[in-house]
Amino acid sequence: MIKAYLSYNNIISSLGFNSESVVKNIHNEVSGLQLIKDNKALPEPFYSALIDSEALEKAFLKLQPKTDYTRLEKMMITSLNEVLQSSKIKLNDRVGLIVSTTKGNIDALDKNNPFPKERAYLSELGKNIQEFFKFENEAIVVSNACVSGILSVAIAKRYIQQNTYDHVFIISGDVVTEFILSGFNSFQALSQEPCKPYDKNRTGINIGEVAASILVTKSSENLAKEAVEILGESSCNDANHISGPSRTGEGLYRSIKLALDQANLTAQEIDYISAHGTATMFNDEMEAIAFNRMQLQKVPLNSLKGYFGHTLGASGLLETIVGMHSLYNNTLYVSKGFDTIGVTKPINVITKTTSRELKTFLKTASGFGGCNTAIILKKSNQTKNHV
Repeated sequence: MIKAYLSYNNIISSLGFNSESVVKNIHNEVSGLQLIKDNKALPEPFYSALIDSEALEKAFLKLQPKTDYTRLEKMMITSLNEVLQSSKIKLNDRVGLIVSTTKGNIDALDKNNPFPKERAYLSELGKNIQEFFKFENEAIVVSNACVSGILSVAIAKRYIQQNTYDHVFIISGDVVTEFILSGFNSFQALSQEPCKPYDKNRTGINIGEVAASILVTKSSENLAKEAVEILGESSCNDANHISGPSRTGEGLYRSIKLALDQANLTAQEIDYISAHGTATMFNDEMEAIAFNRMQLQKVPLNSLKGYFGHTLGASGLLETIVGMHSLYNNTLYVSKGFDTIGVTKPINVITKTTSRELKTFLKTASGFGGCNTAIILKKSNQTKNHV
């Protein structure tokens, strides 16, 4: 079986414009969430983690664009450029591109948006990214609710193991828009304070925006220092409800079980869980049930939503990248916002940044429509001895 690795990566977010800066802020327990007062988006103030527009424009203009691009496209292109430059991989017919998003350029449908409404088509987003960098292969768009980012990693791994590509670049992103905020507000799911995943006093989610990119490759040469090997992955749909997860955690349970089977690991061999943790009652409870069914209740676990909010289709890839750095740094990061357990099953939520030898971690994600994805990652040989 061909091995697949996650290597060079980049995060553009409210906590910085590269992965190292973002992880440093997480280590220092700095959150990107801020109170936003924007009556055009919502009548009431809301917490969100927004990318600085001036800093984004400055970084994007360095790439000398020859036409106009949307905010999301600027985020994605700026992020992916860093990974392409670091990897030094020539873009030939053996190199794939995956664009991962939930809503794409949904703001192109807004009344006063300067772009044509056709810009909202996800195929147009993929085409614009592909053409900017001159990828030879057409962009593959992955849009499967909030598992999109992590599902893209699983798909890239399968392309490599099927010998379709030698390398796959993934760019994942979503922006905070009036449409997205109003949708979650209609569910009464938005919190008016920073979110508190798994905490008994949680009041809902925050929505954030980010662009995250990564190289998935079969080559064990020239890997990033924080590179990891993909050991196993799986996706299952519990078909419970359009927006509510299975009350038994069935889809997530099956995803984790199949990923462990593929990795040939037991639950006891997982050192850390990077969970979905949206800070809504049904999601948090479902995850706790699934983790207990898999005998993972004692494994250290965090949610990164307290730093970025829920970044929708980008959340899975964003959190995978932070998990890679967590392994490389041998450090478990605090699940920000958590204080007192607020689920009915025991889980080991990380309450203090802790140094510990780490080799493997499990990343999970769940989304609307009952989708669930799990992926298991291990330090690559060149990083396993880092302390």
